[in-house]
Amino acid sequence: MSRVRKPDWASFVAGLLFVALGGVFIVSGTSDWGITATWLLPVLAIGLGIVAITRALTRSRGHDDPSHRSET
Repeated sequence: MSRVRKPDWASFVAGLLFVALGGVFIVSGTSDWGITATWLLPVLAIGLGIVAITRALTRSRGHDDPSHRSET
């Protein structure tokens, strides 16, 4: 019997972050925006930190769910 998998929201958020950053760099390359790579590392660090916190919170809730326990 196959189980329905829950969506991995942390991966979804990380994907959105990278898509948004890519979009910003495309727009900055084709317009007069003064965006440089100096803010890329802090934005990535903040985004990955948010993903890590989200993942930690969702994993801790999953252990309390009786459906995740193995039956012996």
